[in-house]
Amino acid sequence: MAPRANWKGFLRLSLVTCPVALYPATSESEKISFNQLNRQTGHRIKYLKVDADTGDEVPNEDIVKGYQLEKDQFIEVTKEELEEIALESTRTIEIDEFVDKAEIDPRYLIRPYYIRPDGKVGHDAFAVIRETIREMNKVAIGRVALTNREHIIALEPMDKGLVGTLLRYPYEVRSEQEYFDEIQDVKVTKDMLDLARHIVNQKAGSFEPEKFEDHYESALIELINQKRTGKPIAPKDRPKGENVVDLMDALRKSVGGAAAKTEAPKKPAKKTKKAAAAQKEMLMPIAGKKLAKEAAAKKPTAGTRRKSA
Repeated sequence: MAPRANWKGFLRLSLVTCPVALYPATSESEKISFNQLNRQTGHRIKYLKVDADTGDEVPNEDIVKGYQLEKDQFIEVTKEELEEIALESTRTIEIDEFVDKAEIDPRYLIRPYYIRPDGKVGHDAFAVIRETIREMNKVAIGRVALTNREHIIALEPMDKGLVGTLLRYPYEVRSEQEYFDEIQDVKVTKDMLDLARHIVNQKAGSFEPEKFEDHYESALIELINQKRTGKPIAPKDRPKGENVVDLMDALRKSVGGAAAKTEAPKKPAKKTKKAAAAQKEMLMPIAGKKLAKEAAAKKPTAGTRRKSA
């Protein structure tokens, strides 16, 4: 089932307007997630919203937002007051300008959304806006209000729809100078650069996300499966970092190592793609919320904690 729209409103380019909906383009719901448990009872930990002074639990209807002026002094802001300052971007993405994609600093990127026409009307206007952006080979910049904040959004065509990427404001991006100022100025010799370029050329390829596997996620699944079946958990060797003593020697050895990998047969790489694509299926059905529910219905085995009565 397709996820629900995070936002519905209108996309406008000058006098051309169409109703649209924004959907999250990414998801982490399939990743392994953990609950916090009481070690003594095996029960889940429950968090309550309590008054910091009295310790009494506070019902949701009595909770309001507050801006802290100083310690123990707040300005309360109600939901109704926040709705009164609603901006135009709450209901409309107005395209303000068009820029080259190369001009957008990657540090400003937050997350992507799929944008499509909302309902049966407005497809013609949507197509005009989409194809204009595509024809100009530009990125359209607008604003949209999501999660009670106004964001800059960059719009690009993708197939029959648009991808809108939320962008940060300048005050949200830290200056690199406070991190880079203490880096030493080092003179890199031509020989070192030549060797490094040779390594890069040997490792050159095309970005194919399918061939990358989330090794940590696989290790988590393997760990949980071992505990379910009562197998002992043996500690694994941690990767060791090594200090480079002779940089030229390390570069030469790297060139030789890269060459050996390049000459190796490429058939195993296809297996890597399959493993990445079927990562959730290659182990016991614990990954994913749907499979987790099915597993919970089964009788617990060794290594699985029973909930106390």
